Amino acid sequence: MDRNRKAAFQTLMRVVKDQAYANLEVGKQMEKCHADSPAFVRELVYGTEQHWMYLDYLLKQLVTHGYMKLKPQVNILLHMGAYQILFMDSVPDYAAVNGCTELAATVCRPQKGFVNAVLRNLTRKRDSLRQPEQEKDPVKRLSARYSVLPWIVRLWIGQLGPEAAEEVLRAQQEKPPFCVVGNSVKISADELKASLAGQSLSAEPIALDGLSDSLPMFSVKGGGLLDTEDFRKGWFYVQDPSSAAAVSMLAPEAGETVIDVCGAPGGKSMAAAIMMQNQGRVLTFDVYEHKLPLIRTQAKRLGLSIIEAAVRDAAAEAGELKETADAVICDVPCSGLGVMRRKPEIRYRELADSGRELAEKQLAILQASAELVRPGGRIMYSTCTINRVENEAVTEEFIRRQKGQFLKEAERQLLPNLDGTDGFYFCIMRRNI
Repeated sequence: MDRNRKAAFQTLMRVVKDQAYANLEVGKQMEKCHADSPAFVRELVYGTEQHWMYLDYLLKQLVTHGYMKLKPQVNILLHMGAYQILFMDSVPDYAAVNGCTELAATVCRPQKGFVNAVLRNLTRKRDSLRQPEQEKDPVKRLSARYSVLPWIVRLWIGQLGPEAAEEVLRAQQEKPPFCVVGNSVKISADELKASLAGQSLSAEPIALDGLSDSLPMFSVKGGGLLDTEDFRKGWFYVQDPSSAAAVSMLAPEAGETVIDVCGAPGGKSMAAAIMMQNQGRVLTFDVYEHKLPLIRTQAKRLGLSIIEAAVRDAAAEAGELKETADAVICDVPCSGLGVMRRKPEIRYRELADSGRELAEKQLAILQASAELVRPGGRIMYSTCTINRVENEAVTEEFIRRQKGQFLKEAERQLLPNLDGTDGFYFCIMRRNI
């Protein structure tokens, strides 16, 4: 059996049946199946998941009876095969069909012939199948074309308008760049770029409005980046430009005290410590103990000794931390609609009341975090979503409830189609009394 397709199949089974995260599961399955082509496995997993509803739209035309009653094993194999046939130019049609048929012989033997027949039929009829563009209903059309649940389409059409909504949806189908932040505490931007170039890695500087010079960012192309000596020496860490830009606008300075209330996995704390040139204090909290070692390990690798990681509930009372922070990072749990290109499973999750229930929790965390800010200090509220209910509406309600105690200094919604970043919202507010 093809060990690479088996690893992809096992990953998708965990995603479909157990709601596992593909990015966490795929490595486990590759190791378990002894996969020898990680790039192929990852593309097959993420591509199949990312285009699942579009592939559904086509497969339903080929399986005219009983499609909704197909066993998960059969459904996954059909989607895997269809993705290879329609999107993976490097895979010949016969290889896609035969590979999935061989897998079917092991995981769903009675349906082996069925899987083979449907996929062979797709290779013959792919150009004559009805496409989403032929749908008159814009929600149905965009949902099928870009593989997102209808509620997301309706939300974005309502908030962004139909044209902008489709542009964002289209951008969420593109492969995100691999971006890193140079650790200016240890190495200059020019030195890092030259070092990476010497290892056959292309590092192109990223220019984004608001991004601090002390957080030099690069889009890197080439394999094995995280296996380099540069990585081991702590000369860079991985982060999307949107997060770095948000911390840049918060502008932490050397000698200040910064509190990151929802810190894991620690990227924003790292950015703050680098901007502070490792002078001052960064308290990084998370509610889960098991997430703290990741923060500590990364801080140690980067040589950022001012970062202290500890367990704390972001919604808890301030206690002895009341009014001790010059700056607070409040990056709250959210619907994650801005990172669907990195986490495809998000596009298939429902959200209660367009996010209003979640927004109440976000507002509670923001209000509790505000107690940590000293007079004259500032707080950054941020999410990795594109949803005014979780973003602008939360900060506006916070300002209203604070009755003049906090004022907005900067606010921005970054979009993948316009900014080339994750969909990310941040708002910087200063306490004036």
